[in-house]
Amino acid sequence: MKGSLLIIPLFAALLLGSLSLPSAFAQFQSGGVDKEGSWYAGEGLKKGDFFSYSMCHVDYKECTKFEMDMWIKGDKQVGSETKWLAEVVVYDGDKRVVGEMELGKIAPEPTGGSIELGVYRGAFKSSVVWLSAFATSDASSGGKGPKEFKATSWGKIGNIGGEQVLPKAIETITVPAGTWETVQMYWKTGGVGSKVWIVDDFPFPIKAKTYTHVSEGIPPTEYEFTLLEYRENVQTSPFEGIISTEDEFAAAGCETNFEKSVSVKKPTTEFTYQVHVFYGPEDPVVGCEMQWLVSFISKFDDTEYLNQVQYDLLVVDKNSNPIRSLAQEESKQYLYSPSGQALLDFIIKEKPGTANYVIWIYGLAPEGVVPNPSKSPSDFLKIPVQIYAPDGTTVQKIPDWIKNNAGWWADGSIDDNSFVQGIQFLIKEGIMKIPQTPQGSDGSAKNIPSWIKNNAGWWADGSIDDNSFVQGIQFLIKEGIMKIPQTPKKPTGYQPESLFD
Repeated sequence: MKGSLLIIPLFAALLLGSLSLPSAFAQFQSGGVDKEGSWYAGEGLKKGDFFSYSMCHVDYKECTKFEMDMWIKGDKQVGSETKWLAEVVVYDGDKRVVGEMELGKIAPEPTGGSIELGVYRGAFKSSVVWLSAFATSDASSGGKGPKEFKATSWGKIGNIGGEQVLPKAIETITVPAGTWETVQMYWKTGGVGSKVWIVDDFPFPIKAKTYTHVSEGIPPTEYEFTLLEYRENVQTSPFEGIISTEDEFAAAGCETNFEKSVSVKKPTTEFTYQVHVFYGPEDPVVGCEMQWLVSFISKFDDTEYLNQVQYDLLVVDKNSNPIRSLAQEESKQYLYSPSGQALLDFIIKEKPGTANYVIWIYGLAPEGVVPNPSKSPSDFLKIPVQIYAPDGTTVQKIPDWIKNNAGWWADGSIDDNSFVQGIQFLIKEGIMKIPQTPQGSDGSAKNIPSWIKNNAGWWADGSIDDNSFVQGIQFLIKEGIMKIPQTPKKPTGYQPESLFD
């Protein structure tokens, strides 16, 4: 009899071992903490509250951090619904964005506001307010309702392989805004644990570190945030006098509504990778904004994006020495693109003239891991970009062979008409590019001032710089001594390499 009794559990163990457990059973985790009460997104939110968060989301520049400051100004009636109206300032690198944001009262999700805040509203909704997908103030009409801290689960995340979102631990944590007793919300996805820390009767989480679900490899960060500052009963706008960078750009005469219309697609120097860049504006100006969309592509297949790219955007001098690094300006060792596409925007600090921008690829590896040079060596692509001063002028780089002509003209080897006709031909054919200059109508080659000929001679022997010579040419155009045929507008996709091709 005893032998029979032993066989039964043994048979059961073998049977169960040969079967796959249902996935729902395998994924279920039991949570709950020993704490009375409940929480929902927006709990305790009130007029006069001020929040400052450092945050990022994978959908915005692949989790590049920015700061979002928000002040609850009061109520706003939108149709039949009463919402919160918040004033917002975003600090994104060198850029400030000022606007308003509307938040729902059942769930404090942003539902409208200033167009300029669009991408930041999306990041806020998908990170700071993400738990509103599980816990809201109202359980009726399809609402989720407040969730108990003792609950074993608050719900299940929707992605494939997602597990339960559950209260896991009570933790005292310190962030720049202070020290808080928190409940850690936890879920596991892609083999790693994501965490969000919430506080009873506080409207938003104070900290989060979460990961994107992946089927293999190291999961990249999905979103991350930290509460930097919190104040109550702020009666007047804390943003008085803060002006958006776009307004400052507009006041300075910068283009603000530009397309990334210039396209450069080339292999890197050692043909290790392909890089495709779209940038704008077409004629970038010192002190104004510039945007680059960079795609890192396989050298074997134009449709295959590389992933886990460690890179930087550098500016180098004429000897290829780095003089600027976007990664360093963000206090990083390198920039990182898990998907193989990156959007970069920055203020142009380079001087007028040809700026040599370099896409430097350190290699392919997960963030924080040094790339293996035998599998993904470093390589780079240099992209010359013509930079203009606010008045539309630019220091020009002029090939040496044209200096010979200027020298011959200065010493009398060729006459005035020959020199003027030569310059006209170069400009007409697009070999030489002169900043836009009003044309006069009454001059002739006989009226060329002697100082221009002197300039040409000094320029030919290196005594004066290229820009001084160009200014002399501009003078001839303004005075009508040199006629330049009007050319049609440059087509979309034109890439200015320098004054001369």
